Amino acid sequence: MKKILILTAAAAAGLLALVSCRNAQEGDKVMARYVPERADDFVWENDLVAYRAYGKALEGNPTSPGFDVWVKKAGKLVADEWYKGAMDDPDYYHHDHGGKDCYKVAVSLGGGASSPIVNGSISYPPTNYRDYRIVEDTPEKVVFELVYPAWAAGEDSVALTKRITVTPGTQFCKAEDIYTGTFDSLTVAAGIIRHEVLGSSAGDNFVVIWEKASDQSIEPEEGQLGLAVYMPDADKAELESIGGHALVFKTITPGQPITYWFGSCWSRGDRIATSEAWNGYVQEFIASLQ
Repeated sequence: MKKILILTAAAAAGLLALVSCRNAQEGDKVMARYVPERADDFVWENDLVAYRAYGKALEGNPTSPGFDVWVKKAGKLVADEWYKGAMDDPDYYHHDHGGKDCYKVAVSLGGGASSPIVNGSISYPPTNYRDYRIVEDTPEKVVFELVYPAWAAGEDSVALTKRITVTPGTQFCKAEDIYTGTFDSLTVAAGIIRHEVLGSSAGDNFVVIWEKASDQSIEPEEGQLGLAVYMPDADKAELESIGGHALVFKTITPGQPITYWFGSCWSRGDRIATSEAWNGYVQEFIASLQ
């Protein structure tokens, strides 16, 4: 796995700082890092939510460009602990240790990724993320990029650089996607794969899902998951859309950023226990951005 480091200017001090990824430290409220000990995963979390993207080592098994959602109780970072436990027991984080991985991605957008739409179908990258960049890494904020190399989307070539910002105290992360390539215009959808849905809602620029845990292969999970995507300048949103997803859509030109937020919750996570509460939280979050 190629690691790309970013030089950032500290203007006030007139210095340059080299930013690299690291394990979480005591007192950190956010983290993001490459996980070489577990098949090239890239994991990120704040004190409320956790996600991972799959890397090169898992391509073809199947290739899963979507985001995996980890659920947890509020208040602490868990990824380093769970990956350490998985060194001895590969299913460690599928068991409840104050949270777990009970979400199934397969070949989908998972819990908040994006891909082009070509001839009515999702044109997934044929690879998982291949490179990453840590742009900013502090105890209160992490910004990183995942790079997906060029692939054929219909008759055009497209490539994706996805920048994600993680801050504490929120169920949402911010995504800024930049697609480049040979296209004149490109329709992109960000969204959520639907599993056993118990409740849902949508507006012109958001989709909200409440569903049963979708991966119970290791142990039963009685809790439910809430998921949402909000794209302020979306062209439209569809709750029951392509490939079993709930999607928000935007048509762009090469290099035009797509900004959206993706979020999740767990009914056993001490904060949001019902579909109604999740819908209310999402609406309050959207209002806070306006």
